[in-house]
Amino acid sequence: MGGNHGRPRPTASFLVQRSRLQSRSWHLLTQSIPIDQRAVVRAFLNQKIQIPSRNCFNQSFLIKGMFFQSHTICSCFNASRNSIGIRVWYQFTASISSLKVVWRKDQKLDQAIQNDKSWRQCAKVVKEVLNEPGQVIPLRYLEKRRERLRLPIKIQTFLSRNPGLFDVYYDRIKPKTEPVKFLRFSDRLQRVLDEEERIYLENEPLIVAKLCKLLMMAKNNVVNAEKLVHVKREFGFPNDLMVNLIPKYPEHFKLIGSPGEGNSFLELVSWNPIFAKSVIEQRADEESELTGIKIRPSFNWKLPKGFLIRKEMREWIRDWMELPYISPYDDASNFDQASQEMEKRTVGVFHELLSLSLYKRIPVPILGKFTEEYRFSNAFSSVFTRHSGIFYMSLKGGIKTAMLREAYKGDELIDRDPLLEINDNFIELLAEGHEQREEQLKLQKEAVQNDMEMVAMRNNPELTESEELYSS
Repeated sequence: MGGNHGRPRPTASFLVQRSRLQSRSWHLLTQSIPIDQRAVVRAFLNQKIQIPSRNCFNQSFLIKGMFFQSHTICSCFNASRNSIGIRVWYQFTASISSLKVVWRKDQKLDQAIQNDKSWRQCAKVVKEVLNEPGQVIPLRYLEKRRERLRLPIKIQTFLSRNPGLFDVYYDRIKPKTEPVKFLRFSDRLQRVLDEEERIYLENEPLIVAKLCKLLMMAKNNVVNAEKLVHVKREFGFPNDLMVNLIPKYPEHFKLIGSPGEGNSFLELVSWNPIFAKSVIEQRADEESELTGIKIRPSFNWKLPKGFLIRKEMREWIRDWMELPYISPYDDASNFDQASQEMEKRTVGVFHELLSLSLYKRIPVPILGKFTEEYRFSNAFSSVFTRHSGIFYMSLKGGIKTAMLREAYKGDELIDRDPLLEINDNFIELLAEGHEQREEQLKLQKEAVQNDMEMVAMRNNPELTESEELYSS
């Protein structure tokens, strides 16, 4: 050994004892591990663990950089060589965010998004004209905005494919200029837009309740007003949300700042306990009244056929589901961001947000805008794959979209939001236009076929004579 101050080479006995560390009896550790973390640690004990050097046996070690709460599991053993005692301690700290489930495509839920693709594209074009002065626009101006609207076809082609949306007429852009094509709403589309106002008015209490719930879940009951305007399509809010609706309810809302300046906020004025009950809690109360038995609020967790997850993850989910439900309306200021309680609360917030949305789905980038208000972590999107029995994250269209599994049966919504009547009317208008186009194409096809027959008869007199003899 001379001047060699390096650590002694481990003996075979040392190596054997080291390998046995991974297979130590589980019951020796259960007393010190919370039930909600046992599956996590069991998974880590099955990993290949490297023994630290003798010089650093007093340190704590993180397995794969995982960190979670303050709970630790320490395991030790003694090994000796040349009367040198080595006592090695391992500190396992497990992170929730390190638990992942392999993403798998759900064709039926992806189809639900695909079903809306065509009418949403038409709605973008209608909205573009709606925001124009006088709600008219030169056709060539709209043509220049195709790229921004992500319209893959020319405007003229779009109009021919979707008759019934616009009327085309000629007008001058400036005096003493040549008349050019303009677009304006058709009478049928105008009736749909007028009906939209009626539906908003009838469902105003529902819209107010949604806004109150969004504020009640937020930190300090305040949300950036610009963000709420940005998500009006997802939740079914009207276009004049900040201008007309909010001022009508001073007992519920207070607008701080001026909308459009980027620093305006919507604040909750009074806490309404009626609104402070989540969809899951309401469902538990309804089941309790129906059965006469107190039902504990809990998430519906179910994977479609063919979806499998690892045993360790199944055990972690089972233990996690046994934890008490935490309402998204409860104060979360005292929760550790990496705690199981915060994970439970975060899942509850996402569940409630998706439940309040029109189609029970919201693009992940839009949810990411509310990380500060709802205390989401930077890696919040992993929640949707980690809890794949509650959520599904679609990648359809190149955009991550969080969807609520329990809200769908196949590719169809189960419970439809009353505000969806607005979209249904618009889709019905498009369907009428498509039927009209098909009828026109059919008539054109028949006309072409008749013309071809007439030309053939003129070019073949014998055929004409035989037909006359046959008719006589």
